[in-house]
Amino acid sequence: MSDIFTTDFKAASYWWDRSPLADDPVPDLPAKADAVVIGAGYTGLHAALRIARGGRSVVVVEAGALGQGCSTKNGGQVSQSIKPGFDALVRKYGTDIAQRILGDGHASRAYVEDFVRTEGMECDFRVSGRFHAAHSDKAFAELEHDAANQPAGLEVPVRIVPRSEQRSELGSDFYHGGAVFEDHAVLDPGRYHAGLLKLVREAGAVLVPQTRATGISSDANGATVKTSRGTIKCRDVVMATNGYTDAASPWHQRRIIPIGSYIIATEELPEALMDELFPTDRIASDSRKVVYYYRTSPDRKRILFGGRVSAGETDTTFSAKRLYEDLVRIFPQIEGHKVSHSWMGFVGYTFNQLAHTGQRDRVHHAMGYCGSGVGMASYLGMKTGLRVIGDAGSATGLEHGDFSTRPMYRGKPWFLPAAVEFYRMKDRMGL
Repeated sequence: MSDIFTTDFKAASYWWDRSPLADDPVPDLPAKADAVVIGAGYTGLHAALRIARGGRSVVVVEAGALGQGCSTKNGGQVSQSIKPGFDALVRKYGTDIAQRILGDGHASRAYVEDFVRTEGMECDFRVSGRFHAAHSDKAFAELEHDAANQPAGLEVPVRIVPRSEQRSELGSDFYHGGAVFEDHAVLDPGRYHAGLLKLVREAGAVLVPQTRATGISSDANGATVKTSRGTIKCRDVVMATNGYTDAASPWHQRRIIPIGSYIIATEELPEALMDELFPTDRIASDSRKVVYYYRTSPDRKRILFGGRVSAGETDTTFSAKRLYEDLVRIFPQIEGHKVSHSWMGFVGYTFNQLAHTGQRDRVHHAMGYCGSGVGMASYLGMKTGLRVIGDAGSATGLEHGDFSTRPMYRGKPWFLPAAVEFYRMKDRMGL
């Protein structure tokens, strides 16, 4: 396996080749602002954009380079975002809230497309559709059932593909059929983030990289944010840290589970091979609990393949080897072709698998996207910005979810290795 890497291999995000992280000078930290946004990913930038366009002064602080987290490290897949099914949501929250939560998922997907089109952003956005592959006969039967029993008024266009027709969608015999979700989309996350940065700058927000928030105090009248470069007073704070939430806000840290997601990019592949593997050029994922997700690069020359590779966190050289093994299992035709990039980022999970948004005193939050952050982070970032400026359009079903924690949890997921192995066992059993 030591020869799987290209001679110019990079342990860095593929998206940074085309959209390098901004290397802006670090401005002085203002002493005060109407709002301080902590985190310069999709959530923070969408919130900052709405606040600034609403006529408020806003400062965005980021611990490192602007966009260094998952906003420039993800797979660029845009879906309806909600993991729990309708029946499970009804049992927990009732029919009205369940419908609103699923409606938010639909709205998040539509919002990204509308935003990209309206703002004229060049980020390789397209409605590709998704082939969601069944890892077992049982999983295929569940896909069939779910497609035929969608909640009234919340239906999505979906087409079942039996195993006998699987090669029309994916050049692999590894799966047991699947479903095509016609409305799912794809973009270049690096270019999307760069476009957001440009819009936020033009709106007048102050962007302060290399400035870690270290503490927040808040009451009904306002807030103070302590940082590694000084203190800033404000009326409102937006916590937009998702999988990178730390002890600056222990309350939020106890409610977010950071889970590393790992991705590789292959070297450029022959056109005929790409046509065989991705005949419809859809994004792809599978039904395993420890899921894999993959796609072609925007120029359709490489495969980007991501997932969870080990019980605990690991380095990106080891993860590349594990991901490559799984990629070859799905596509044996790939063997012999090499890996050009390997990287990782921290996804923010929650204990109920729902994203959350809300407010405590003057501290607002949107986080916990559970692996569907391109659409939902954009959407809830926008909604949070509207809440800060008092816009009635900020309402969302996800503000009603139970943003709970667990006893003994302080932000370090000590239980994760056991949970990953448990779900891997279920995947191996086809459950």
